[in-house]
Amino acid sequence: MSGRRSDGPTRPECRHWIGAEQRHCRSGENVRPYLTGPCCPDHTPNALRGLPEPPPGPGMPAAAWTTPSPISDSRVADARAIASGKRRSNPQAYRAAQAAVHHTT
Repeated sequence: MSGRRSDGPTRPECRHWIGAEQRHCRSGENVRPYLTGPCCPDHTPNALRGLPEPPPGPGMPAAAWTTPSPISDSRVADARAIASGKRRSNPQAYRAAQAAVHHTT
């Protein structure tokens, strides 16, 4: 046997190296991911600098998923370029673009 138990999913552990004790922290309480790896509240980057933790932010704005994409604007311009003959395309796309442009104007 390898000495490791595999009776379920592993929980994240704090990977902070405690130099004075020559060991990793390995705490599993309230561990969160950081760029340096998973850290417990005692070993977050701000805690190590002696700074308070920042308050949780509001997250993504509500309108983030409803903002119109610039891709749709480029498709309209692309259809106009195809319809005018300035952009090469196959005959079917040319006729469809002409119909779309003449229908909308």
